[in-house]
Amino acid sequence: MSDHLTRALATADLKGIRRGIEKESLRALPSGNLALTPHPLALGSALTHPHITTDYSESQLELITGVHAGVEDCLDELRRVHQFTYHALANEGDERLWVSSMPCTLPTDETIPIGRYGRSNVGRSKSVYRMGLAQRYGRRMQTISGIHYNWSLPGVSSEEYFGLIRNFRRHSFLLLYLFGASPALCSSFVDGRKHELQLLNEGTYYMPHGTSLRMGRLGYQSDAQSSLAVSYNTLDSYAASLEEALTRPYPAYEKVGIRNPGGDYNQLSTSLLQIENEFYGTIRPKRVIEPGERPLHALRERGVEYVEVRCMDLDPFVDVGIAAQTMRFLDVFLLHCLFTDSPPDTPDEVLSLARNQHRVAERGREPGLMLECANGQCLGDRPMTEWAASLLAQCEPMAAALDRTHGGSAYAEALAAAKATLADPASTPSARVLDAMHKGYGDSHLNFIRHRSEQTRQSLRALPFGADLLAQAEAEARESLVQQATIEASDTLPFEEYRKQYLAPERMLLD
Repeated sequence: MSDHLTRALATADLKGIRRGIEKESLRALPSGNLALTPHPLALGSALTHPHITTDYSESQLELITGVHAGVEDCLDELRRVHQFTYHALANEGDERLWVSSMPCTLPTDETIPIGRYGRSNVGRSKSVYRMGLAQRYGRRMQTISGIHYNWSLPGVSSEEYFGLIRNFRRHSFLLLYLFGASPALCSSFVDGRKHELQLLNEGTYYMPHGTSLRMGRLGYQSDAQSSLAVSYNTLDSYAASLEEALTRPYPAYEKVGIRNPGGDYNQLSTSLLQIENEFYGTIRPKRVIEPGERPLHALRERGVEYVEVRCMDLDPFVDVGIAAQTMRFLDVFLLHCLFTDSPPDTPDEVLSLARNQHRVAERGREPGLMLECANGQCLGDRPMTEWAASLLAQCEPMAAALDRTHGGSAYAEALAAAKATLADPASTPSARVLDAMHKGYGDSHLNFIRHRSEQTRQSLRALPFGADLLAQAEAEARESLVQQATIEASDTLPFEEYRKQYLAPERMLLD
């Protein structure tokens, strides 16, 4: 271990690490079909509830924790939010949360309901943005679900966070291998689309060595966005890249237009990106925004506050979709990304990383798989397992430092588990999904996930959920509805004026 790394780990406030989780899940019927009902009123307002909202679709819940110093505390809150959600769903019918990242049986694209957030300007803009995503990418792609892991460490500068991000992008293939859990999907997702998947049985397609189809070419991908050359070398270069994409008209989207002949909105804008969140990535620099503030302005004004890890699949074998051991490994991995040298990225390396991501997503467990290594420190192809083993070995000081800080050996155990998974591809979540499908469900992805979703519903419903917790959650839901009504009553601007003002380029600049 270098003297620099020793000093960095010794002086870092590792007790100051904070994390939070955002977990997306479709609401599904017992049959495995997408639930087409509105967001349950008992869950409050999707616009203003701090812990329960919707992502893209009205049928896609997003459950959000607060910021936590402890891994178990974070998971406890996530579990309580799940329990209240299941309580509300049980009172309204027999819907359940779909426990796979790849969606349940989907209806025709235009039938998938877009999220609705009320009649306020901010609520309408959220729905119009989603209509724009439908126009640009189709609704099916947006029904993919994942877990976002938000992470921060005190005293880290924006420059250091961008170094972390560059290393994360280089090495996140390891997370796809270790935790990818979407090697198969329901045929309705690819109905009418070109793809390279193999037919496993009627209704199920897969990749034999796939790890995370969600992060492959069928997932959050866009030909338009592939033309973006976003640099993560500095906050200024990153912001400039996004600003251009947010202000430059894109011919294909200009043809769609902002409104249709009937006056309804097709999208928020005709630029390559409507808003900052449309830019897909495995990790994002983030900053909590003020009401009405543009995220890019917040980053420029106050710097990076935390990073959002976006490449984690839902784990169908875990009741809330992510295990404590997985979270601890992410802590170790992110410290490694932060405290190791991070040379500047180049356009060639960015393209190489995209190819590596697709290769591991679609073929990660393939024996002898080679990855491209082109960051100036190594050139040419390198065996994935060799590279991964080297990264895990380099993570040992981070795990040891975290265990010294917190006591015990939980972080060393998380790292040891990752090493064991690397050595035994059959133990990866993706391989376990395929094995369970084969042994008990006739190779049917739909039937396996239906069963796991029902098991998860029953296990979470069986956990104690006291009257005080229920009353508190119900009050929070009612309060969110009051807040939405207050926002709607206070609007004075016509929506078109609101849209123009919010999207004005100067709103992204420093004051």
